[in-house]
This record gives sequence, structure tokens and C-alpha cells, in this order.
Amino acid sequence: MLELSILGFLAEAPLHGYELKERIKALSGHVRPVSDGALYPAITRLIKAGKLDEHAEPGASAAPRRILSLTDKGREDLLERLRHPKPVDITDQVRFNTVLSFLRHLPDRREQAEVLRRRLEFLTAPTSFFYEGGEPVRAEEAEDLFRRGMLRVARATGEAERAWLTEAVAQLDQPS
Repeated sequence: MLELSILGFLAEAPLHGYELKERIKALSGHVRPVSDGALYPAITRLIKAGKLDEHAEPGASAAPRRILSLTDKGREDLLERLRHPKPVDITDQVRFNTVLSFLRHLPDRREQAEVLRRRLEFLTAPTSFFYEGGEPVRAEEAEDLFRRGMLRVARATGEAERAWLTEAVAQLDQPS
């Protein structure tokens, strides 16, 4: 997801490393903080792979800043990651939010809708945090106050997301 975030934010504008880190942190840092030890090696890998370009600009009062920008190869990689997110990118809420953050860069509305349909299909399958006898435990069945609360919040969140996904897919399916 880190590489998707890097590619996605650089598809919007060239940035220096600190700006990029702040944007990634704002997107998912409260849940999954990004460290310099992860960010800068990922940037280096993307540069070596020809997906990012970098050049130096003078800093305001410090050393020169590395300005990063997306190459054509990087844009193609971004689009491919958006067209075909991994199953975990669909099932994990934080990872899906990252995909969702950049899905507008995918130019084909049908492809955008297909990604949303995958998430909707996942959210429609019966599931729970807890199981008894191989069956998912529903909020009304949970005896524990805290588990019942967890399940109620998850159900409400899921209902809201399914409603939005259904509306978004219908909108994307409409002719432009």
C-alpha cells in the first residue's frame, strides 16, 4: 500500500519526500504510521524501477530538496494496481480506503465500478468477528456487552458502506 500511496500522490503533483510523507500520514498514518525506514527505501525502489523521477531544488533555508515526480512507467503501474487490487486490498478497510483515494485516476468508469463491485461482493458475504459452531455470531446473539457493541458498530458501518457502494456503482454504470 505504501507504493500505491506514493504513486497515487505523485500522480497528482510532484512532491518532495517530506510533503509526500505528510500526505501518506494524513491518509492512513493514524492507523498504520509510515516510517522513514519504510518510505525512503520504497522511493528508492520506485526510482530504480523507472517509475519515479527525482531532481534537486534549492531548499528555503536548508539543503536542496529532492523533488519526486511520476514517470509514464509509474503512471502505468499506478493504473494497473488500481485496475487489479490484490484481494487483501479489497477486504482490508484501510487498504481499500487507499485504493479508493486514488481510484479517480483510473480513466475507465467500468473499471472503477468493477473495483467497487469487488468490495461490495466482499461486504455482502456473511461474516463476523466471532463464530459459534462455524456460524457467524450476530450482534443480537452476543452475550458480552463489548462484543455486542463491536458487532453493532461493524454492522452499521457495513450497511452504510454497502449503500454508498451500490449508489456509486449505479452512477458509474450510467452513460457519461
